[in-house]
Formats: sequence, structure tokens, C-alpha cells
Amino acid sequence: MAEYNVMAVVINHRSNKAPKVQEVFTKHGCNIKMRVGLHETENVCSEEGLVLLQVTGNEEEIKSLENQLNDIEGVRAKTLSI
Repeated sequence: MAEYNVMAVVINHRSNKAPKVQEVFTKHGCNIKMRVGLHETENVCSEEGLVLLQVTGNEEEIKSLENQLNDIEGVRAKTLSI
């Protein structure tokens, strides 16, 4: 049975932090199979967002991506392997 790795990334102050997060995503682009971004849009565009990633690669590559995201102030990333 295949193993799936899903990473959840919460971004506070989206408008300020998104460029730094995007740099990390681009650096690790070969390890990101799927990306879905969610944020509230009811009356105003929310400054907090959630990005879900399906990531591939070895444990070291996935941990490197997670650590680099967690190094950005206002960003929290956590990986779940199923």
C-alpha cells in the first residue's frame, strides 16, 4: 500500500508572509504534487489562510520543507503520513 504525505500550512498575516512562503514552495516544487489554498472571503479577505499540500520525496526532503516553512514567523506547518 502506498504512503501519502499531507502537509497543512497555516499562514497568519497572509498578505505579508505569502511571498516568503511562495519562495519555499518554489524551492521544493518538485516535491509538491498537489496544493490547495483556503481562506475566508465572506465580507473581507482574511489575513489567515490554510494551504494543504500533498508532498513526495524522502523523509529528509519533506522535513526540510516543513522546517523552512516553520522558520517563517507567523507560519505553522505540520506533516501527516498516512
